[in-house]
Amino acid sequence: MSVRVSPTEKIRGEIDALFDGSRELSEIIEDVARLGARLIIQAAVEAEVEVFLGRARYQRAAECPDARAGSRNGFCESTIKTTAGPVTVARPKLRGTTEAFASQLFGKGVTKSNALESLVIAGFVRGLSTRDVQNTLADALGSEAALSKSTVSRVCQAIGEEFEAWSARRLHDLELDYLFLDASMFKMHPGARAEPVLAAWGITTEGAPVFVALAAGGSESTDAWGDFLDELRARGLRPPLLVISDGAAGLINAAETALPRSLRQRCLIHRCRNVLAKVPAEALRELRDAYWAIFDTDDLIAAGIAPGPKLVAAVQQRIDAFAAQYGRAFPAAVKCLLSDRGQLTSYLRFPVEHHRRIRHSNFIERTFGETRRRVKVIGRLPGETSCLNLVWAVLDRASRGWRGMAMTPTGTRLLADLRHQLLDPPTPLHRSKTDTQAQTPESVGAVA
Repeated sequence: MSVRVSPTEKIRGEIDALFDGSRELSEIIEDVARLGARLIIQAAVEAEVEVFLGRARYQRAAECPDARAGSRNGFCESTIKTTAGPVTVARPKLRGTTEAFASQLFGKGVTKSNALESLVIAGFVRGLSTRDVQNTLADALGSEAALSKSTVSRVCQAIGEEFEAWSARRLHDLELDYLFLDASMFKMHPGARAEPVLAAWGITTEGAPVFVALAAGGSESTDAWGDFLDELRARGLRPPLLVISDGAAGLINAAETALPRSLRQRCLIHRCRNVLAKVPAEALRELRDAYWAIFDTDDLIAAGIAPGPKLVAAVQQRIDAFAAQYGRAFPAAVKCLLSDRGQLTSYLRFPVEHHRRIRHSNFIERTFGETRRRVKVIGRLPGETSCLNLVWAVLDRASRGWRGMAMTPTGTRLLADLRHQLLDPPTPLHRSKTDTQAQTPESVGAVA
């Protein structure tokens, strides 16, 4: 027997299919907007039917004392013009009702709608406010288009409820090789500067990408990042092998305190920007090329130097050579490079096929940029709830298109060895007090 799928779920499937990794995010934004318009309109009209009948889809009338006579009888397609282009939605049909059903969203002859602006802007930008959605729909479609409070609430609160459930989920089943930490700035409080939204995502031991956590930080202080990481540990997150981040002092301090056994990798792209910021324009290209040549290890790998301490030492020698060559002409830039230099080469202990992905924290930058673009036009979000719901909605969808990492047999063995060394060290043998006292300096000398 075939499974009947609602039009809303079909649209969700189409949106998920956009993020299969075959196209860049920048290429699918318009398609996302159009499907987003369809999803919101479809959800709204289906919610209207639920309210009209007094029961959910497939729910029996006998189970609902306030249910109205009648039942669903399929759908008919209607095309609505929006500023994202024409979209086709499935308008529900009913039978056996004592009174005719008329959608307050569509009316009898609506063929042009600003429903995309009305619901997306009101829902995401104005803080998922029921009153705002009702007002903007009335402005767009006329006073007769005002939806019932329960219908609007169901549409507008869905994302908030999903985010709350996602934020409270247990993480004990999640085992990460790599944990990426970063923040992006958003204006969310009146009269206040932009504040960070803290994000964590990672790569599992099976090579799969996963969006881990999101929270408002207030600042990027050690306390803010420490609370963020402590909450993840309290929810069951186990230490990763490698933590990748930028050079924010608060983040570094918190990561080293909360995850002391994990190695730390400082983002090479952020460090490059720091170095070049201390170089005159006419020397930018030369030092940029010289900087990246330090970390181009193809020749070292080809020469038989495997990932591990020897490869780390070879690249550290290149850092010394860079400092010797440019130290006199650009002392500030060289000093910047040498600061925290040990954490610039931690990634070289990991599988070669992962190096290009784990040596920087820009894995999520493009998606963060898209989120900032959406809120730039309004200047400020009305609060933390609205901001987090918007950022999460974008990142959650985008994360389904993130590429994983190839896991080769050689790389898997290397990661297993690192996990044993870093996270599961052998338990030291504890001698008894009697044995310790019996081993006097004289007896040690006698044995020697």
